[in-house]
Amino acid sequence: MGSAPSADFFQPLRADDPAVVGGYRLAAVLGAGGMGKVYLSYTPGGRPIAIKVIRAEFSEDPEFRRRFRQEVQAAQRVQGLYTAPVIDSDTEAPQPWLATAYVPGPSLAHAVSLYGALPTRSVLLLIVGVAEALHVIHGAGIVHRDLKPANVLLASDGPRVIDFGIARAADSTALTNTGVSVGTPAFMAPEQASTGTVTSATDVFALGQIAAFAALGASAYGDGSSHAVLYRIVHEDPDLSGLPGELRPVVARCLSRDPADRPSLTEVIELCHEAADEPLRQGEHWLPQAVVGSITERLKLPAPAPTPAPTGAPQTPTEVSSPSPAPGTPAPSAAVSPYTPTGLAAAPTQAAPTQPAVGTPPAYPTPPPYAQPTQPQHSYPQPTHPQHSYAPGYRTPPAFHAPGFAPPQPPRRKRTGLIVAGSIVAAVIGLAVIGSLLPDGEDKTGDSKASGGGATGAGASPGSGQKQADPKPVSYQGIDVPQNHQLQLADSPPRPAEEPTGAGVLYGHADLYYYRDTLFGDEKVGSSNGKLVLLKNSEKGSLKTCREVTRFTEKLGLDQLTNGSQICVLSKAGHISLATYRGRSGEKDSTTYVKFDLTIWRNAEDVQQD
Repeated sequence: MGSAPSADFFQPLRADDPAVVGGYRLAAVLGAGGMGKVYLSYTPGGRPIAIKVIRAEFSEDPEFRRRFRQEVQAAQRVQGLYTAPVIDSDTEAPQPWLATAYVPGPSLAHAVSLYGALPTRSVLLLIVGVAEALHVIHGAGIVHRDLKPANVLLASDGPRVIDFGIARAADSTALTNTGVSVGTPAFMAPEQASTGTVTSATDVFALGQIAAFAALGASAYGDGSSHAVLYRIVHEDPDLSGLPGELRPVVARCLSRDPADRPSLTEVIELCHEAADEPLRQGEHWLPQAVVGSITERLKLPAPAPTPAPTGAPQTPTEVSSPSPAPGTPAPSAAVSPYTPTGLAAAPTQAAPTQPAVGTPPAYPTPPPYAQPTQPQHSYPQPTHPQHSYAPGYRTPPAFHAPGFAPPQPPRRKRTGLIVAGSIVAAVIGLAVIGSLLPDGEDKTGDSKASGGGATGAGASPGSGQKQADPKPVSYQGIDVPQNHQLQLADSPPRPAEEPTGAGVLYGHADLYYYRDTLFGDEKVGSSNGKLVLLKNSEKGSLKTCREVTRFTEKLGLDQLTNGSQICVLSKAGHISLATYRGRSGEKDSTTYVKFDLTIWRNAEDVQQD
């Protein structure tokens, strides 16, 4: 979610921007991209943070939400010195969001576009910093998948890698096939561009790409259309003739077309130290002076709007996806605190304007005694993630009321009204008892009553009893799955990849995988996110058959399959597939793989909770 280079670092909020996200009052717009928008805000202690709000189109995809939740949980484990840590999130909001530490520095893309290529020593320090960041990211079971100059920020004490893991969540949605670009073609690895295979070596290739970009001021594979650049990445060697001699060995190895020939991150760091004239140490002077000046400008942060004095009817700050009040609904009597974290509400304060303004941030408000806290006016349930330790929770004793408000007095009712009401209640109860003693039968329309609470009478919900139409099948032919790789049925098309959490395909989240034990030669296909059923020759492969068969297993030995064997794959995410086995690679092939034809019915069943 990097933003395009701009001389204006902090854009004012527009009319369609929320004023508050998850209880954080927004101060400015930092940028926008294919996945959403990035805003500047502050913690209650005054630390600046960047809040990334995901586009509504992604939010409507249940598979995106599932993967986004997994990736955010993994990203919260990343605590490296060269990453921007995730400090808060809400993956269940109408528009999911996450907050990271704000890094006061331009992106590598911005710096090169404005000031040109970086000096050799700056590039060496950039490489070792990003390599260390990737080492920590991979240690958390995450492959970045979209490492590019826009996702590397240049801080005064070294680079910072951002947006790790988010591309995998977006990669599962239909939007990636309808004009929304998640990956960046000029910085993809050959295997990523050709087959969609993504491993930790994919990030090493991208590291070589950004190093060449920083030193040359342009891509090592030239400019042009995406298809032309991708063709050169897959089939041609990069042009590294303009690279300084110190950088050429490490960059050339990172850009090897074969992932097995690329160096490990530890080797990358060692090669950089060997190439440096003096020990590499991150510090205040690792960047050119012009870039340092850009960092200084980004330290002049705008502040969220102070809470103004009341000037009439109170208003509530706009929250993400806040609904308009229904007609006749009284306006809320208090505004959300400008620094209230997600899920917690401060005591009533003076009303805030609909949009924040630049000014001095107010002090964190202290509630008056026995003040009933006012909950933010969300259109969705409160998030379930852990509450912050820095925000106090307030309990209002039931015997007291907020200052300035007298306890409500119950209205006086005439005794005759009570007698009449009691008579009516008694009559209703009597009729209910008589009705319960009567035998079940047919209603006045002649339709039998449904058992188990599924009545179709006036009390039934609209549309009850109507069968939902089956999803349309989508077919994919000749998918090669290398050993220890997996497929996700939500992907379109399904592309083989390693398990990103680092648990391996046997224990990860694969809908369908191929596992081969190189020591004992054991070969299996299986599912770690669902169930498999091997169909008999007499069973016709179809959605109906896959729903009805119950000979469930999680693994099948390759010796149980022959060319044409059909397997029902039932994913916990609700997708169903008929996988037709088309054999395995030959002994002389350089890569061991199995081949499948897939017919997929997406969202054919309810999602299964773990």
